[in-house]
Amino acid sequence: MQSLFTLVAIVLSITFAFTGSVTAAEKVVPFHPGEKLVFEVKWQFIPAGEAVLEVLPLKTINGVEHYHFVMTAKTYKYIDPLYKVRDRIDAYTDLEMTYSKLYKQKNRGRRKKDIVLNFDQERQQVQYTKNGKKKNPISILPGSFDPLSVFYAFRFFDLKENTVLEVPVTDGKKCVIGKAKVIRRETIRVESGTYDTYLVEPDLKHIGGVFKKSKNAKFRIWVTADARRIPVKMESEVIVGSFVGELISAEGIDKKGYAKLQ
Repeated sequence: MQSLFTLVAIVLSITFAFTGSVTAAEKVVPFHPGEKLVFEVKWQFIPAGEAVLEVLPLKTINGVEHYHFVMTAKTYKYIDPLYKVRDRIDAYTDLEMTYSKLYKQKNRGRRKKDIVLNFDQERQQVQYTKNGKKKNPISILPGSFDPLSVFYAFRFFDLKENTVLEVPVTDGKKCVIGKAKVIRRETIRVESGTYDTYLVEPDLKHIGGVFKKSKNAKFRIWVTADARRIPVKMESEVIVGSFVGELISAEGIDKKGYAKLQ
């Protein structure tokens, strides 16, 4: 069951990215504070829990305003006796979406864990702290993001079929270039509606856990083919079974250009 929510965290903080650059003046912000995306996650077709992505009001850190992103995940009550999950991730970036400032992860389910990543962009370093114990800072690549805010950074960029996307991302223990390939454009239907989407498949070689143990692991995510680039479905096939996450509700979204088909 833990693998199910590991999948959600990876899916929703997918190591997507971009070849080329976009200046601040050219950026059209695809999200705003108040956006809330709710997903139901199933394991072997059994509804097991819920994951929520939110953009909260701007947060001032050291006198500077930052974006504040949150992901929460929880199992349903009838699943709790098998594997209880109550997780929350908070991530903060600059308003130009060029780097991460701070990342906090709290696990309060079957296992309790606190992780903090403090980014020093001037020194190009990040320091990893787990349950109050600090590790030595590691070097990171310019423009590196944490595992959650990288998803929001990716939403600024256009998608095209057969394009390979790249971006530096760090979990505080290592910094890698995350890669994903845009496979094709297709129409899909989930509980919240029918959507015009792009199918994207990330490279799993830098992802551990159940993916590393699964010889033929597969992972796919569908995002809307519009300026919002909202994830509406994700699925994976791993050694412990199949997982599916689908968008069941969305709030605070600019409907103009939204790729939901009527």
